[in-house]
Parts: sequence; structure tokens; C-alpha cells
Amino acid sequence: MEILVEAGQNVLLVWSGQIDAEEMKQLAEKLQQKVGSAGKVAVENAERLKMAGHAASSFDRALSGVVGAPPTHEDALLAEVLGLLRPGGELLMRDARGEAAARRLTLAGYTGAAARAELGGYCCARKPDFEVGSSAPLKLNLPTSAPPAAAAVWTLSGQDALDDDLDLVDEDELLDEEDKLKPDPASLRVCGTTGKRKACKDCSCGLAEELSAGKQPVTKSVTSSCGSCYLGDAFRCASCPYLGMPAFKPGEKIQLSQRQLNADA
Repeated sequence: MEILVEAGQNVLLVWSGQIDAEEMKQLAEKLQQKVGSAGKVAVENAERLKMAGHAASSFDRALSGVVGAPPTHEDALLAEVLGLLRPGGELLMRDARGEAAARRLTLAGYTGAAARAELGGYCCARKPDFEVGSSAPLKLNLPTSAPPAAAAVWTLSGQDALDDDLDLVDEDELLDEEDKLKPDPASLRVCGTTGKRKACKDCSCGLAEELSAGKQPVTKSVTSSCGSCYLGDAFRCASCPYLGMPAFKPGEKIQLSQRQLNADA
């Protein structure tokens, strides 16, 4: 197959797998004759391409898989070659997947990927005419300022406050006399308004104090945690409320004073 390269171009020749070294050497010499002294031909192994240290966007054309059995180009290799090509640069390759390789080229970021019959079924694709990550300004015809009529609607000057013809709201008319009266505390209650009178958990209307007025304080009930308090001090724990009292019968009601119910400080 006749490789289409031009004088002065920088060509990247990528190989992989088992190849005929003599055939690769002859192809590299043939390409060097075509590009001339103004161009160059770089021969690199696919597995060591990233370690070669070539500058980004430094090749006009890349050839891969043109010597030996056609390999399967991994996505990482296609992306690496894409970064080495200049904007508009072309990749010509032979892949074991045949025409299906054109789809992988498109997914890798190439444009115009297709299998060309005139080149013996080789896949050909181009790098877009811009660098990866480049930016360009967008020309948008946006209005720089609001129309004067729209701005005048929301603008008031100091002279407008002195204009007698300007219709302003009288602040004295915002509240009636009924609005100024102090409300009845009973009307503010929110507790016990439906059915049985019951104060809310965080009652602030006074119903909780009203319901609790006159009630006897609830005495804290005492329960034994060990079940052996009735046997005497020898069988009682250090925090037992019956400590110091004589033994009593099981189930016998023992009245403790409020002092005994309080924990020791």
C-alpha cells in the first residue's frame, strides 16, 4: 500500500507485537525519503509511546499497525496518539476489528473515522481542528443595559418625595383602632381548645400553671432493683433507699421521707 505523506511532515510510526524488523526499517527509510530533510519519522513501540517523551501536537500524521499482523488498538493508545497529533492531523491504522475500529476512533475523540477501501481497508481519522481543552469566546448579542422605560418604573428620585401629586400610602391608615387594642390572654391560648383541657408540652399561655395549682405533689415510687432490700442492710446495695432501716416483710408498704428519696450529693 502506498502511504500518503508529504514533504516536510512529521510522521509517527507505531508498531506492536511481533514484526519483521527489516520490513519496519525499510518502511521507515521510505517515509523519511518522502518527508525529506524538513520532516522527520519517529518509530515507537505502542507500549512505550508515553515514555518516549514527545511533545504534544508535534506530528502531522500517525501510522499504526501497518507492519505485521493487525493489532487491537486500546482506547488508551488512541488517546495518546490523539494528543501527539496536531489539530487537523491524520491517523492511519490497521486494526484487528476491521471496520468496527472506526467506532472506537470516534469515541476516542477523532472525527471523520471510516474504513477506506482505496487504502486497502485501513481506518482513517482526523484530529479536530482545535486542541483538547481549548476555549473560544462566544459572540452573544445581549443588551448591555435595561430599556429606559423599564428602568423608570422601578426608580424613584428625591424629587418624587416632594411631589404633591404622587400617590403615596398613608402610614397612619395601615392600622385600625381595633388593631392597636391589647388582646385578651384567654384568646391567645392554644392549649386545650379541643375537648379535654390539657396543656401542651412547651405551654407558654399559662394553662399548665393553672392546671397544676392546688394539686398534691406526686410522690416518687420506689422500686427495688435487686429484690433483697427487705432482708436488711447486709443484703442491700450502697445506693439502696432502705439503707439503715430494719428488715421488713416482702410486699410490706414502707413509707420513705423526701430526704431519703433524694440522692446523696
